[in-house]
Amino acid sequence: MQQSFKIFAWWFVVGATMALAVIMLQGGIREVMQAQGSLWGDKLVELLTAIAGGGLLAGCIALILDRIKKP
Repeated sequence: MQQSFKIFAWWFVVGATMALAVIMLQGGIREVMQAQGSLWGDKLVELLTAIAGGGLLAGCIALILDRIKKP
């Protein structure tokens, strides 16, 4: 159980970092900074959701592949 958590946590961080890198390359951070008023909060939530989604995707795939690898 603890080994699975370590695998998930590591790949969650890697996936979230990769998602952030893609968002930065596409100019998503600039959109958040240029947003005005309540739109700023909406854009920030959209950004954080994409980053968390990338982390969850990477973590879940890593767990699935780890279980397939085990005999």
